[in-house]
Amino acid sequence: MEGGVHPLPDTSAFRDCFALTWKNPYVLRLAFSAGIGGLLFGYDTGVISGALLYIRDDFKAVDRHTVLQESIVSMAVAGAIIGAAVGGWANDRHGRRSALLAADFLFFIGAVIMAASPGPATLIVGRVFVGLGVGMASMTSPLYISEASPAKIRGALVSTNNFLITFGQFLSYLINLAFTKVPGTWRWMLGVAGLPALLQFSLMIFLPESPRWLFRKGREEEAKAILRKIYPAEDVETEIQDLKDSIDKEIREEGTSEKINFRKLWQTKTVRRGLIAGVGLQVFQQFVGINTVMYYSPTIVQLAGFASNQTALLLSLVTAGLNAFGSILSIYFIDRTGRKKLLLISLFGVAVSLGLLAGIFHQTTTHSPMVTVASGTKFSNMTCPDYGSAANSASWDCMKCLKASHPDCGFCSAASDKLLPGVCLVSDDTVKDLCHGDSREWYTRGCPSKFGWLALIGLGLYIISFSPGMGTAPWIVNSEIYPLRFRGVCGGIAATANWISNLIVAQTFLSLTEAIGTDMTFLLFGIVSVVGFFFVIVFVPETKGLPIEEVEKMLELRPLQYKFWEKKKRPEGTMEEEEKLDKKNQGV
Repeated sequence: MEGGVHPLPDTSAFRDCFALTWKNPYVLRLAFSAGIGGLLFGYDTGVISGALLYIRDDFKAVDRHTVLQESIVSMAVAGAIIGAAVGGWANDRHGRRSALLAADFLFFIGAVIMAASPGPATLIVGRVFVGLGVGMASMTSPLYISEASPAKIRGALVSTNNFLITFGQFLSYLINLAFTKVPGTWRWMLGVAGLPALLQFSLMIFLPESPRWLFRKGREEEAKAILRKIYPAEDVETEIQDLKDSIDKEIREEGTSEKINFRKLWQTKTVRRGLIAGVGLQVFQQFVGINTVMYYSPTIVQLAGFASNQTALLLSLVTAGLNAFGSILSIYFIDRTGRKKLLLISLFGVAVSLGLLAGIFHQTTTHSPMVTVASGTKFSNMTCPDYGSAANSASWDCMKCLKASHPDCGFCSAASDKLLPGVCLVSDDTVKDLCHGDSREWYTRGCPSKFGWLALIGLGLYIISFSPGMGTAPWIVNSEIYPLRFRGVCGGIAATANWISNLIVAQTFLSLTEAIGTDMTFLLFGIVSVVGFFFVIVFVPETKGLPIEEVEKMLELRPLQYKFWEKKKRPEGTMEEEEKLDKKNQGV
């Protein structure tokens, strides 16, 4: 680490993490119970993408207005902004465990409201409640796990939170598929979300508070009892003393007041540097477009040329599975490779895959099937009015048909080959049924394309690049990088920045694809990922293997972190021991 002692490369953290199953299941219980907050986060992110397909079918106003679709998705994000902001205060004032219990309660209430919604307005209210819970859980779960984990395997254990986020997304697609043929479809999809919230509430109510928070509140004996369950006997006294020294130093500098002076917080060098790195990572995590894929994955699949709702959900399940697999890779590599290098590898892959997606969607939109006249067929009196009155109708293709607006129009493909010219028709359920009855495909989101499978490969590459690094590391870094006194409020600030960025992306994605095209939208995200790559090189420190109390010292000594590739320094004494061993081997 720059400005500090580099631990030797640790290749056993992954093995040690899973060895906890029989060596110290208590630590694993703490991590997975708190990590269910990540499951809530992931489930809500994934479930709305599939539910939205059926909400559009039930509420025609939602189907006709892109802004309403974006609002149903993004109001949960708006609630999460408030939840993350309040969560930072609640974590410092009432504790990590209490904040998670409150998050579970809010999430459960939101799930019930959504399942019973009579219309879009009530549905949006339920989405706000769910967002409040997700926002609190998103910053509290990794914080609790980080403060209840031994330093050597902290990264791997915090990565379990991200694994549960991605598993929640995968689970949501499975549940979406399970309820596609059930009456009530989307109501079941959204209502089931209340079950993991109940599960976490039941588990957390019997678990202790974070030992570091207890120490900060003067409840030292409770904290020591928990630390003795977490750390091996030979390490626990050192950990207790380090934690006590850190808190004593904070109290000398800041006093015992519970109030946070935000101006002084920013003026504190270590906190300011931590916030630049932590908030920047959270912003870039969203602005490279991950939640456009998670919230709108089935819609993107349809834009790539797959018309069926069921097919779109099934193919989206593949991307969710890759996301979960990527988070398992993160558990393996985060304490071996380090946070910073994993972030850089991840952003490089994201930039390449977004460039590929931009090129594929450009080909898809510029090579869509032509429109032919529907005269002499059963569709002759159903032609889209804009097409019928257009002076240049001979130049119309599928994409031009879907952009016609008075009334909304759809494209009915040729029966023999969907890439051959089809017809542009009025978009309603009757016409849709007639099109399907004639062995044709009905398109309202995207057009038939021979490049559709390439788009799925591009999405898969994007997910497998994003998940192990940018999916996990921003939350891990933010759980490690701040002094204990400011950890809750700074974590809340970073999580709030994440959700604000999330809201901007979620609320504008569909509008961007309509305004500048899907290809240019992905290209824009690709440019942001390149900027993020250089941000990580300059501002993000490597926190791998450092005890949490040592991170502050490292930030104090180095403002810019671009020398991450320099040779690691060995702990004192290691060099001398190696020299003696070399001399012995040489016969000296």
